[in-house]
Amino acid sequence: MSENIVSESIKGDRSMTQGFVAQYAAEAALQIDGVAELVPSFAVALKEKAGVVHEGKGVRVVFGQTQNDITSITVYPVVFYGKIIPEVAWEIQERVKSDVEKYTGLDVESVDVYVCGVREPVQEEEQQEVEE
Repeated sequence: MSENIVSESIKGDRSMTQGFVAQYAAEAALQIDGVAELVPSFAVALKEKAGVVHEGKGVRVVFGQTQNDITSITVYPVVFYGKIIPEVAWEIQERVKSDVEKYTGLDVESVDVYVCGVREPVQEEEQQEVEE
């Protein structure tokens, strides 16, 4: 007689997609003071024009070959004028790595930040006019 033994890890199987992880990374990056927005890649921009919603736009996630391998994340932010870009980039790296590892259980090897532009901050008066 053979026994059917099922072994499961505490964290469960890794069945998350790159988009799922990218969404966590995007949310973490957007919470950093000085980040205006994230710029989607060319492929994501084409998908959005076709009507496909991409949740982690402005972030690229690459998984390793096996389940125990590391994950690499690339973030493409636009930074507000007047902020110190290296400091904003460092905060993005720290926050994204921390949040993705905390909420997904993945090992993040690297978080690369490619600043795609600088934008002037919107003044409160201008913002109120836009909302009205």
